Amino acid sequence: MLPVSDVVENVRAALLSAGLPDTVVVVPDSVATAATAAAVLGCEVGAIANSLIFECGGEPLLILASGAAKVNVKMVAREHGLPKINRADPDFVLAHTGQPVGGVAPLGHPALIRAFLDTDLAQYSVLWAGAGSHQAMLSISYQQLLEATSATETAVR
Repeated sequence: MLPVSDVVENVRAALLSAGLPDTVVVVPDSVATAATAAAVLGCEVGAIANSLIFECGGEPLLILASGAAKVNVKMVAREHGLPKINRADPDFVLAHTGQPVGGVAPLGHPALIRAFLDTDLAQYSVLWAGAGSHQAMLSISYQQLLEATSATETAVR
């Protein structure tokens, strides 16, 4: 695994590569959960775009879900004709993203990961997502997130 600073720099580079501004902020304390991130950033928990990695048919699947949502993986699989979606273990997440659970960014992975974007996030003008470490977050709009991840819009709950 790369040092934390290199992982965050990869996320910064991915933002710029996508034609987006570098909006990464690094904070002194952990923002590994939606609740702690919202408290530190002064936003609603629902405006946190959790980058959740699942295993689906042996491949990684990224679900960008509102911090206020509990993802219904059975519904997502059924709606999109997918095999069973399973929670990925930390080693699987790290292997496919290069980033630790709790700090996974929506982009900056070694390869593009199939992604779904929670339509509940569209109500927020500014979203916050992990930026590759437990102490880094990035701000982004719903439309920018949709385009930068090539995600499919879907309800997740």
